[in-house]
Amino acid sequence: MDNKKVGTLIYRLRKEQGLTQKQLAERLNVSDRTISKWERGNGFPDVSLLAGLSAAFGVNIENILDGSLPANEFIGGNMKKSNYFVCTDCQNIVLATGNATISCCGRKLEPLEAKKATVKEQLTVEEIDQQWYISGDHPMTKEHYISFLALATGDRVQLIKQFPEWGLQARIPKLKYSKLLWYDTKFGLYYQLL
Repeated sequence: MDNKKVGTLIYRLRKEQGLTQKQLAERLNVSDRTISKWERGNGFPDVSLLAGLSAAFGVNIENILDGSLPANEFIGGNMKKSNYFVCTDCQNIVLATGNATISCCGRKLEPLEAKKATVKEQLTVEEIDQQWYISGDHPMTKEHYISFLALATGDRVQLIKQFPEWGLQARIPKLKYSKLLWYDTKFGLYYQLL
């Protein structure tokens, strides 16, 4: 860890939050001289204070330790290229249009890699009244079910939550050049082009 880089980051984040050294010190129950020492690179926050700094600034502890806030590269506006994250503990679903650091239930989540569904794995898609009617013969048990369906086009994503012990079915407005994605709780993320 580079004390100078960490100190410079603490200074920058404190200024962005509009806090004085004394105000930040009061939040962390340390002296304002301690904050000054950190910002000059002459010391480093105690491990017990890192969570408080993280909360005060709204940044990850890893970024504080690294002394930097790396910016994500803009990937573009094509929503078909969005990243999906699913927490295996609580089944929380997160969608990101670019690279992101996501955590849930205390664990860092990795973006899911969508696999192209084989003919046998594909869902049934029928056109009814200018809508896609999507269904499948998945067992949909509490232990193994499809958590969500998503229909992605270049400019939008429509996400439909599915529930265990319910039949797998959904109606989605028919859009051209669509990509249908779904998350199977045992086998991961799949897609098929419509």
